[in-house]
Amino acid sequence: MKRLFFFLIISSLTHSVWAQDSTTYKPNKVQNFRLVPLPAIAFNPANGWLFGAAPSATWLMGNPENTHLSNLVGTILYTTKQQWIFGVRSNVFLSEDKWILVGDWRFQITSQPTYGLGSSTPNDFEENPNQPGVYWGEQQMNYNFTRVHETVLKKIGTSKFFVGMGYHLDKYSKFENFISEEFEGDLEFSHDFYNSTLGFDTDQYTVSGFSINAVLENRDIAVSPYEENFALASIRINPEWLGSDQSSAILFLDYRHYFPLNEKRKRHLIGVWGFGNFLVSGNLPYMALPSIGYDMFSRSGRGYVQGRFRGESMLYSEVEYRFPLQREKDTFGGTVFLNAASFSSKLTGEALLEMVNPGYGIGLRVMINKENRTTITADYGFGQKGNSGFYLNINETF
Repeated sequence: MKRLFFFLIISSLTHSVWAQDSTTYKPNKVQNFRLVPLPAIAFNPANGWLFGAAPSATWLMGNPENTHLSNLVGTILYTTKQQWIFGVRSNVFLSEDKWILVGDWRFQITSQPTYGLGSSTPNDFEENPNQPGVYWGEQQMNYNFTRVHETVLKKIGTSKFFVGMGYHLDKYSKFENFISEEFEGDLEFSHDFYNSTLGFDTDQYTVSGFSINAVLENRDIAVSPYEENFALASIRINPEWLGSDQSSAILFLDYRHYFPLNEKRKRHLIGVWGFGNFLVSGNLPYMALPSIGYDMFSRSGRGYVQGRFRGESMLYSEVEYRFPLQREKDTFGGTVFLNAASFSSKLTGEALLEMVNPGYGIGLRVMINKENRTTITADYGFGQKGNSGFYLNINETF
């Protein structure tokens, strides 16, 4: 199990928030801008030590009575194995929420273990009994990853509903598979076997397409909701004429609901999250298949390493109990969570929900800005077969 540990200099954060406050609303002005230049030090066996920053920003682009807070989370990391990880993810709400701009831009020179397809993959590297000569279990991969996702959504009248379109580019290149030196001879890695079987290159491939989206945005503050709900339905079409190696279509459904347990202390709540990601036509290359931890902010599947499970379709659900740890203040809070995921694979013959992988854990919350609810989250999650991990992020998991 590859664990990723983030150690933050929390004591400096309360003195390192750059703010541009406004006591009165001024039309056509960016207001209440707050930047948290979060320092980050991380480690995992695949990347070694990582050093850099994970800045977070929130701001208003309209009247706070009818405009959500915009937010941006960045990542700038360099590793002792000469790897780079860059990323910018954003939700921008224009005045009166008439338009929403959702962005997810990344570039990574990185490495990650993969385990094969479906929910039944083992931790240890071994021959797949259903596919003689093909191996599954932990297989390390080096590769480059570029992502450009940008979606524009238009509000429908005075409702909480939005519709819009997006462009999505995922490019993977320079793959290198490697395992322990104790394994010798010709080995068929899960990644290479899948791609070769379906006619994809094993060294590089591209998925490029557009999406049609419908959204319900009814959360009070998107980065750390106390109440109401959020829903997304998206169909993404990846034609060859737009640059994809093979044509495909993906259906993504996401729903989140928040139930306050105390009207006077709304931080005391239960949050529910569920989503499904389905390949409905064509083929996707291996790393573009639905996978645990590959949601926009890489928050799903606490208890497992990112990419631990992968398949043509997936279902995911999570429930989290959040509570304050102080009688009157909201600085410190805690959480208990439970999640479950299931994956299917036509290649291995495993059906969706044939096997479910649960995860559970506890967490600590430190709210460093009460007005915008900017929060540091630290969780420890446990999965099946000895899988576990520590997760530290900015803002709530969902």
